[in-house]
Amino acid sequence: MKFQRMLVTGLALVFALVASSGLATAAAAKAAPAGKININTASAQQLTALPGVGEKLAARIVEYRQKQGGFKNVAELMNVQGLGEKNLAKIQAYLTTSGDAAKPTASK
Repeated sequence: MKFQRMLVTGLALVFALVASSGLATAAAAKAAPAGKININTASAQQLTALPGVGEKLAARIVEYRQKQGGFKNVAELMNVQGLGEKNLAKIQAYLTTSGDAAKPTASK
């Protein structure tokens, strides 16, 4: 009886560890964009391809861009609510403000 209880407890522990690490891996598995994204022309949908950028943050970036007339440099993203130094450090390598990035596709 005691052996069965220990075995069940051990299996439950192993299962919990495997399940939690699988969820963490799935959450971190968001693929980074293939090229650079121009933050002055990208749509909210394109911005969500960036690690750590969800729909709400992407919408705030687009809204800020529309109100301010565009970004002069990538560091100006720090003025967008919800985007701090850590998030900017994660996505900075994928961003540009010049024309060497993919253009958003026009929806029909």
